[in-house]
Amino acid sequence: MTKTQNISTTAAGPEAAAGTAQFLTPVVLGLQALAVNGKQAHWNVRGANFIAIHELLDQVVSNAQGFADLAAERIVALGLPVDARVSTVAEKTGATSVPAGFAQWQDEIVAIVSDMDAVISDVQAAIDGLDETDLTSQDVAIAIKAGLEKDRWFLSAHLAA
Repeated sequence: MTKTQNISTTAAGPEAAAGTAQFLTPVVLGLQALAVNGKQAHWNVRGANFIAIHELLDQVVSNAQGFADLAAERIVALGLPVDARVSTVAEKTGATSVPAGFAQWQDEIVAIVSDMDAVISDVQAAIDGLDETDLTSQDVAIAIKAGLEKDRWFLSAHLAA
């Protein structure tokens, strides 16, 4: 019989792991919501810029899923579980501005950028909070912020006059 060792936290200690999870969990949940809402917008976008926005939203979704995985795996690597079930994501992230049905591309962009801004706010809180808790996790949050801001720029550029 093989014996499995359960490592509950890293050498940093349980307090550091819990502090990291406190800051990264809202990021995971927000990114999961962004992925779902981004796909909703992707399926229902309409208008003259359809194909560009349709394809860009797919990239936003893919990136959000990757960023969520990165943050969640950091929490798990520190020995704590992540609860990102659909019901938890819905409960913790609140209402979205993404319409339920067809919408013009401008409205979809405004809605997704609004969702991105909420996640970016949580990511910035993680960056600030992790400064004295876990610098490795802070690096994860910084990388996520850079990617989100790039995607936000790509979407927002369509609205520029």
